Amino acid sequence: MTEAGDAPQPSQIDWYCQKAAPAAEVGGTPQPRRVALLQRRLRRKIGTAIAEYGLIEEGDEVLVALSGGKDSWALLDILLGMARHAPIRFTIRAATIDGGFPLFNLAPIREKCLEMGVPHTVVPAPIRPLIENEPKYSPCAICSRLRRGVLYSHMKGNGLKKLALGHNLDDIMETLLMNLFYGGRLSTMPLKLLNNEGTVTVIRPMGTCDDAEVREYAMLRGYPIVTSGCPLNLCSSPDSKRVQTKSLIAELHAKAPDLRRCMLRAMSNVKTTHLLDRNLLALPKEWAR
Repeated sequence: MTEAGDAPQPSQIDWYCQKAAPAAEVGGTPQPRRVALLQRRLRRKIGTAIAEYGLIEEGDEVLVALSGGKDSWALLDILLGMARHAPIRFTIRAATIDGGFPLFNLAPIREKCLEMGVPHTVVPAPIRPLIENEPKYSPCAICSRLRRGVLYSHMKGNGLKKLALGHNLDDIMETLLMNLFYGGRLSTMPLKLLNNEGTVTVIRPMGTCDDAEVREYAMLRGYPIVTSGCPLNLCSSPDSKRVQTKSLIAELHAKAPDLRRCMLRAMSNVKTTHLLDRNLLALPKEWAR
């Protein structure tokens, strides 16, 4: 994982956290006050993550992975608003993976990007035949890796170096527990990561945003929610480990309302001296805590 970069100046954090988008950007909805409130909350959290982890820098051309789901629409929306008024210059474009599923409807995504003035590319990927012909592997794992690899190749061919993914706090919490319960490792999806080839920096600006607020914002903004069209539909199956982990978190959250905030704080408050990984013993004293 790359370093978060130099600590941002207080004025930069203040701008990201406090400056709301112009009212015109949130008009035309049935509940404009609620939309404006959600937008300020998401903008504050996303802006803080950008400033503290150095997710977006001067001159960046950021490619948003636009699946058509509520997370990617919300991310695109907030980043577009920030790009128009940010103290640094960066641009936004979007790319959608076409996995070859007959039920996947690209038309609403294309139309909305055109309406928003967002440069949009459809990138084909041979996902359907591979998940049908490789039954011994998890279809969801194959799909995820293929999508990421196709996006990396597309970016390399077009000189793009920064990829924004729409994972939110709930996704990161679920991954932390899944890796712990089923993978035997203490890790999750970081907010900033350089890929193995060193060609693409993956960022997750919504990594501290609650799923419920992201979902409500995307719906109130009227974005067309497009499903993947996968005939297996394993992502929402009750047998899915992620679905089961999501249910576990919801059950615990009902008894401990501050659960999400506590887990978020824990992931940025690692006590390296209180774990069992012997490799941590070699950390310099100034790093160990």
